[in-house]
Amino acid sequence: MTKHGHTLTAPSDSIAGEENPNLVPEVHSIKGSVAEALVIKNGNLFFLSEPDGTVPLAPGHGFGLYYHDCRFLNGYELKMSGRKPEVLVRNADAGYMATLGLSNPDLNADGKSLLKHSVEVRWERVASAEDLALVDTLLLQNLTSDSISFSLEFQFQAAFEDIFAIRGLFQGKHGTRHPPVWENGALSFRYDGADEIEREIAIDFSPLPDGMLRNIATYQVELAPRGSQKVRVSLNVSTSEPRKRAARRPTGIKLEESRERIGGRPEQETKVQTNSLLLSRVMDRSLSDLRMLRCTLDGGASYFAAGVPWFVALFGRDSIMTALQTLAYDPGIAEHTIRLLAKYQGKELNPWREEEPGKILHELRVGEMAHLGEIPHTPYYGTVDATPLWLVLVGRHATWSGETRLFDELRPQIEAALNWIEQYGNTNGDGYVKYACKIEKGLANQGWKDSGDGIVNADGSLAQPPIALVEVQGYVYQAKIEMAALFRRVGEEQRASTLEEQAERLREHFDRDFWVEDGYYALALQQHNRQAAVLSSNAGHALWSGIAQPERAGKIAECLLSDEMFNGWGVRTLTSAALRYNPLGYHLGTVWPHDNSLIAAGFKRYGLDHEALRIMSGLIEAAVHFQSYRLPELFGGFAQQDYGIPVSYPVACQPQAWSAGAFPYLLTTVLGLEGDGFESKLRVVRPMLPENVNQVEVHGLRVGQGSVDLLFTRSGDQVAAKVQQLKGKMEVIVQS
Repeated sequence: MTKHGHTLTAPSDSIAGEENPNLVPEVHSIKGSVAEALVIKNGNLFFLSEPDGTVPLAPGHGFGLYYHDCRFLNGYELKMSGRKPEVLVRNADAGYMATLGLSNPDLNADGKSLLKHSVEVRWERVASAEDLALVDTLLLQNLTSDSISFSLEFQFQAAFEDIFAIRGLFQGKHGTRHPPVWENGALSFRYDGADEIEREIAIDFSPLPDGMLRNIATYQVELAPRGSQKVRVSLNVSTSEPRKRAARRPTGIKLEESRERIGGRPEQETKVQTNSLLLSRVMDRSLSDLRMLRCTLDGGASYFAAGVPWFVALFGRDSIMTALQTLAYDPGIAEHTIRLLAKYQGKELNPWREEEPGKILHELRVGEMAHLGEIPHTPYYGTVDATPLWLVLVGRHATWSGETRLFDELRPQIEAALNWIEQYGNTNGDGYVKYACKIEKGLANQGWKDSGDGIVNADGSLAQPPIALVEVQGYVYQAKIEMAALFRRVGEEQRASTLEEQAERLREHFDRDFWVEDGYYALALQQHNRQAAVLSSNAGHALWSGIAQPERAGKIAECLLSDEMFNGWGVRTLTSAALRYNPLGYHLGTVWPHDNSLIAAGFKRYGLDHEALRIMSGLIEAAVHFQSYRLPELFGGFAQQDYGIPVSYPVACQPQAWSAGAFPYLLTTVLGLEGDGFESKLRVVRPMLPENVNQVEVHGLRVGQGSVDLLFTRSGDQVAAKVQQLKGKMEVIVQS
């Protein structure tokens, strides 16, 4: 697994049984940074490049063209007469496409000099999920009044690597990689996988290249004064699964058609407009990233992939949490996520995959190593929190939609999940759900802080399993409360009362065993139920779930917003006073936007409105400093005054699902939007707006069978809510 040492490496899980427990998970083979990567994604196809649109031919990077856990293309370089073009501008805000503006450096072409900036290269790149193609269109424009000539060279490399091999986790069996072949003006790379699946990337050119070497296509470009020429390169991915060997893909779709067809995906139903240019840009970026991260599985069911590039997969915890964050915007994907995870729910005891009856998966992979059984991710179940969070999502979706349909339909899976909590999660009968990794290739830590050194004691030592995390007990509490409400709604009063009694007993014991007199809940209980008594962001999740006693909330907020925890942009994962604190430690002092969104919602739940607003305002300030206002998976925990801007974490996923969900969730939190579809009511509880935001419009917010358009306006320190349009059956109740 990942050896951290002095090299910053990356996300998201760490494996048990390593010599060095000081791990930052999962990408120890990647030397460079992907923080500035140009990312486009459509469906299950995605592409990462350097800021100039290219992919280095040298090894040790994470760039390339990916599909189904395989990097089909790991090298793609463009040169003009032997030299790399200069980048003028780049933009990938649309998600499924990117536009770059390049220009030539000083060139020597056939003995003639060509001054820099004589040629504009307008490069438009579109990813098509339907065609499984990456289509590049380059418009070469002569900016001078002279005739000019130069060469254009494309060089490609395809290794067909499994995502786990790229990350340096495991090296599995290899199939047969065939030499590149030119046929009818197209360059083809083919791989016969060890899993008996054929994979191919076929590269078509229009017009045909003047030169066709082993893996290089060249053009001799001659441009009249102010003249132009267009070159199209279409990279077409195909596999022999699920159909037999796929036919050659077409040369490429027309760019005009591709924009309309590819970009015309349905957007979330709820729309937001604001008078603040900054907040509007942050929200637009977040919602665009969420659309970008939608993937499909099993015939079209949608879910949020956890993050690009390392975790484009169905993830129990991440997919659930993002669906929860976005319930007010798109309840449909929550239903898909619930169904998908129910389908893959654990059925048996399988130690290799850490599968147990009723358990919700951690991660599902579909690549070569998964097919060969070399990794347990088929799916892998090493997570302690996905099962209660799945029940929470079932409950919250039912409340917003006003339907028990899913509850009734998935009753066996719900019963199995509740049984898992009692029989397998609560291993020693003390009421706490715990974990202890049981296999060599499993995760040492199995909550959201799943790096090997993520759960620590105040003295710097690692917590000893079995481990009961503070947030997981809150999730279990919340799951039982949610399920009790649904059982009561369908007339099963006794079952509802039993669950409520269990939840209340857990709440009492939790406060007794987890509370630290310094004013916060311990990070965890470890072996022999000893406290891991260190201040961490996890304590804020106890507010989000409602397990925290009301009298504790103010003190917890005070601790989390102290200088030790709040770095000016967000709450750190671990206090800076801890011996293990590291502002670049994956879970040891960095700032995670999704974590902060839950903490803010917890503050709001306990009436700490201004504290919630402080977190949102801090993250808005942070977003200004990231490319295209995109909040990454995490960023450094350095104090705001240290550098004046947030410090990037070089291999953080960007975009990342629950980071993209952070701002939409924060906005619904500070506006106080609480939907109750069963009662056909929307409660607007103590609405607030960040500083310099004076107006927000929310259009098409659905609760039950109704929808509403709302206008929020600021007058001094007060925010008023007004109903602009109401459709269907719904009552809006404003509580100030």
